[in-house]
Amino acid sequence: MQKFKIIARETLKVEAQAVKEQIKHLDSNFDKAVSLMKNCKGHVVVMGLGKSGLIGRKISATMSSVGIPSMFLHPAEGLHGDLGMLIKDDVIIMLSYSGETEEIKKVLPVLSKMKIKVIVMTGKTKAQVWQNSEAIINCSIEKEACPYNLAPTSSTTAMLAMGDALALTVSHLKGFKKEHLAILHPLGAIGKKLTMQVNDLMRKGRQNPVVKQTATVGSALLVMTGTRVGATSVVDARGKIIGFFTDGDLRRHLQRDEKILKKKITNVMTKNPMVITPEMMAVEAAEILKKYKIDNIPVVGKNKKPLGILDQGDLLAEGIL
Repeated sequence: MQKFKIIARETLKVEAQAVKEQIKHLDSNFDKAVSLMKNCKGHVVVMGLGKSGLIGRKISATMSSVGIPSMFLHPAEGLHGDLGMLIKDDVIIMLSYSGETEEIKKVLPVLSKMKIKVIVMTGKTKAQVWQNSEAIINCSIEKEACPYNLAPTSSTTAMLAMGDALALTVSHLKGFKKEHLAILHPLGAIGKKLTMQVNDLMRKGRQNPVVKQTATVGSALLVMTGTRVGATSVVDARGKIIGFFTDGDLRRHLQRDEKILKKKITNVMTKNPMVITPEMMAVEAAEILKKYKIDNIPVVGKNKKPLGILDQGDLLAEGIL
C-alpha cells in the first residue's frame, strides 16, 4: 500500500474509533441536555470558537433542518453586543474541547446573569469554567488523528457526531416527521425526494410511446425511436394497456428470430406488465426500477389507460435515483 494511503487509512480508523467512543458518553448529562432542548421555548443557540465554532455552525444547521429552531453565535461577537439577540427562553450549547478559551470564560458569567441555561460539549468535563452549566456532555477522545496528537481532528469529528445524536434525538421526541422535512427543504435533492411525484417526471403526450395491439414489432420500433424512449406500451381496442415492449426484449428475440420485425407486437411483448400511477412518489418509483433492474415503466390511470412512461434517465437527472 502506498504511504499516503496508509496515512489516510489510519486517519479514518482513528476518527471512526473516536466517534464509537462517544456511545459510552450517553449518560445522564446527555439526558438532561435532551430534556432542555426538547422543552426550549426559544432558540437552541450554539456557540464555539475556532474549529469548535466551525463544528458548532454545522450542528446548528442540522438542528434547524430537523425542526429545532437554532442559530450560531460567535462568543467574541457576543461579547461585543450580539448577546442582545438572546432571550431567557433560549438554551445555549457551548462547544470547547479544553474550556480554556478566554472568550468562553468571559461569556459564561454573562449568560448566567441572563439566566440562560447552558449545555456544554467538551473533552474536559472537570474544568472549573463549566461549574454553573446545567449539563456537561463528555466528548473526550483517546487521541487526535493528527500524528502529533495536537491538531483538532478526532475531537472535532466526535463533537460533530455527538451534535447529530443530540439533534436527531430531540427531533424524534418533538415528533418531527418526513412531511415536516418536505416543508423545510422545498428545493434540492431532499425536497425532490419528499415532494416529487411520478406525474412531475413522466413523459406525456407525444413523448409517451404507445402502440395498438395490431402493430408489428417494426412499427413499434419506429414509435420507440421517434420518442427516444427504449420502450412502448401496447394497448387494446379500448386503449387499455395489455403489454409492454422494450429494446431489451427486441435484442433477446433477435438472437432467436431474424424476422421478428414483421411479427405482431402481441407475440413478443410482456403481457400484463408492471405499472405505476402518476400519484406515486418519484422516490418510490425509483425503488421499483432499482429492485427489478428495469430502465422504464408505464404509468397508468384508474382506467388502465397509459398516461405516460417513467424513464430511469429522468430520475437520474433529478438526483432521485
